[in-house]
Amino acid sequence: MDRVEERIGDGTAAAPVSAGDLGGFLRARRGRVAPEEVGIAGGRRRRVRGLRREELAQLAGISVDYYVRLEQGRATQPSPEVLDALAGALGLDAAERRHLDTLAGARRGPTPQVRVSPLLQRVLDSLTHFPVFVTDHRLDAVAWNSLGAELVGGLGRPGGRDPNNARYLFLDPASRTVHPDWQDRAAEAVGQLRVSSGRYPDDTRLTALIAGLSAHSAEFRKIWATGEVVMCTAGRKRLRHPVAGLLTLDFETLHVPAEPGETGLVVHVFSAVGGSPEAAALARLRDSVPDGRLA
Repeated sequence: MDRVEERIGDGTAAAPVSAGDLGGFLRARRGRVAPEEVGIAGGRRRRVRGLRREELAQLAGISVDYYVRLEQGRATQPSPEVLDALAGALGLDAAERRHLDTLAGARRGPTPQVRVSPLLQRVLDSLTHFPVFVTDHRLDAVAWNSLGAELVGGLGRPGGRDPNNARYLFLDPASRTVHPDWQDRAAEAVGQLRVSSGRYPDDTRLTALIAGLSAHSAEFRKIWATGEVVMCTAGRKRLRHPVAGLLTLDFETLHVPAEPGETGLVVHVFSAVGGSPEAAALARLRDSVPDGRLA
């Protein structure tokens, strides 16, 4: 699918499912570096996928003992110079380096509050030709307009789909019908939760969400173990609706800055080019939710 995003993580190294885990991220990243790429002979007798701890420490110019303590969580707040050296040795790109900085600089603090302002809700309701919904850092859908709610499986219906996008994807089989490219959507959700876990290591609700998904979904555990990090920005997505059929829509993510003590929100806006089959399908969907009510 034609999609613009920052995506990290293509290895399969196992790592424990935990929130805000600097050591787990380092393990996953060194697991994807082939020794031959950095001038180290591989050989058939190697039992470790990727680099050994001592090899990465040598490449980064730090002691093995200090690196081991970093992976085990016994050393905290590494210096910018150490982070630079690790990023260079691991071949991290800009997005990966930002996530490394986030994990290394995580501070304890209160759980951020979620607030949807009346103005934001009025803006959503005014966008009658665009499906829109809003998520927080836990991937909870916290606001939407009627077209957006209907497009993604019926948000807000009594007894309807789970408003948390991650739980919906991994624990509700209906999500695989709504999202034909389910594997991509699942990887995005895990990657976004990993970013949030680095930013908010003491959010107990976020930690419980990740633990619950790990306990109930083998697919979630598998993707989490790759060290996946995703920050979607814009592109195209496919969705299926019983009235509108299969839709390929453009999307943008707009970020609402956080006030002190609050979490920032992400506004997801979908659209179709005027006169296209997708625009006609969206019109049918809009007609199925007259007067702003779910059909």
